[in-house]
Amino acid sequence: MPRAGVTPERIESVAAQVVDHKGWDTLTLSAVASELGVSVPSLYKHVDGMAAVRRRVTVRAVMQMADRLTTAAVGRAGADALGPIAQAYRSFAVEHPGQYAATIVAPAADDEEHMAASGRVLMPVLAMIAGYGVPADRSIDAARFIRSALHGFVSLQLAGGFGLPDDVDASFDRTVAAVDRALSTWE
Repeated sequence: MPRAGVTPERIESVAAQVVDHKGWDTLTLSAVASELGVSVPSLYKHVDGMAAVRRRVTVRAVMQMADRLTTAAVGRAGADALGPIAQAYRSFAVEHPGQYAATIVAPAADDEEHMAASGRVLMPVLAMIAGYGVPADRSIDAARFIRSALHGFVSLQLAGGFGLPDDVDASFDRTVAAVDRALSTWE
């Protein structure tokens, strides 16, 4: 009989908390079971192993990222949307570093749920890019550029890579301003 309170959704939630506190690479069924106060074998009544838990946490994280970016972009386009989208991206990464790490890998072509979630992340970004007048056939290049700039910055920040005393927030603002200038002249 399944233990009361242990559901696939609860396992996903606890796994998300584990990765945010201990890191994406440290996620194990043992860590999740320990947090839930159950044995590892009892988790198999609810999930099909570690790969299933990782996938659930990934889709959850991508959906949360999509919600943040969409909310940030509402009523905005082009340069007016870039700053809020960049801040939403960064704040999600800082608040949920383990879940952020789960969002990095592209979905498998046959994973419809993950593909749909990733599409939701891309929608506000593409709308913002269109506001810059970037031609549709160049928008994916622009989206990859934006993601690379933001990911590089937040990854360094999360890893403690900014040890100099200069204001990290000011550096982020300058990075976003440089992205804005690049998008304004995108060919």
